[in-house]
Amino acid sequence: MKGYGHLDMVKRDFSEYWNKIHTFRKPIVAAVNGYCVGGGTETIMMCDVVYAGEKAQFGQPEIKIGIIPGAGGSQRLPKAIGKSKAMEAILTANLISAQQAMDWGLISKVFPVDQVIPEAIKLAERIAAKPRVAAMMAKQAVKLAYEVPLSQGVQIERTFSVTLAATKDFKEGMAAFLEKREAVFTD
Repeated sequence: MKGYGHLDMVKRDFSEYWNKIHTFRKPIVAAVNGYCVGGGTETIMMCDVVYAGEKAQFGQPEIKIGIIPGAGGSQRLPKAIGKSKAMEAILTANLISAQQAMDWGLISKVFPVDQVIPEAIKLAERIAAKPRVAAMMAKQAVKLAYEVPLSQGVQIERTFSVTLAATKDFKEGMAAFLEKREAVFTD
């Protein structure tokens, strides 16, 4: 952002880059080692599952340079960790350790540094083995929990569930369950 004037910043829509992550339909698994601050923390909050190495640190330190988060951090962080913790993190620029981030619900799991990427890959492979359309609808339904009233979210979930019941993958999943075997999904 160095070298950009106010009008340059207004004209250039930096949010378009982050919006591609936020609106990506397939599940996104993130793996973090080291510092993940500012736009990094904003990016992982758009991911679906986040694993971190035990030395990872997170935060929104923008206030140190006289601005605030600009890619959704002030909106997503309170939803992830609660208003008071988010206020403290944003207003003080204090960093959040990996363990704290997990305890507060910002990330899913903490691993030794050398295991975080292999574990994230294993998780991504497990998710990829599930029915593709069901995974995309599950992701959308969970994300909507933060954006719509409960009654509307439950109705959308029900619609998705009924829609998925008409797929070949559902039929295969039910047959595999009844036959006590692994399902082989194709959709």
